[in-house]
Amino acid sequence: QVQLVESGGGLVQAGGSLRLSCAASGRTFRSYAMGWFRQAPGKEREFVAAISWSGSRQYYADSVKGRFTISRDNAKNTVYLQMNSLKPEDTAVYYCAADPAGTSSLYTAELYYDYWGQGTQVTVSS
Repeated sequence: QVQLVESGGGLVQAGGSLRLSCAASGRTFRSYAMGWFRQAPGKEREFVAAISWSGSRQYYADSVKGRFTISRDNAKNTVYLQMNSLKPEDTAVYYCAADPAGTSSLYTAELYYDYWGQGTQVTVSS
């Protein structure tokens, strides 16, 4: 069992930056691929970024590629999402999620992620 707690959300002006953190409990964190998803008001939750268990591989949604960076520190049981050049359309609740399968694949679909955090709100003003 893994528990995930996101932090770092807030209100920022367009063009600004935020760094989200996701702290995980459990000794098996380092073997899990991790992902970030987001859900804007009135929209379905969507994939943002994923990172392999070792941190050597990342994958991004086209909408955030070049602006967001996912990383992890397995010694701290934490995964990060650095968000730069934020746009009003990035406004959403951001969730981190864990894929415990232990494969080398990175998935964009929610069904592969068994554990989810409670989410943190990011609001980008124009």
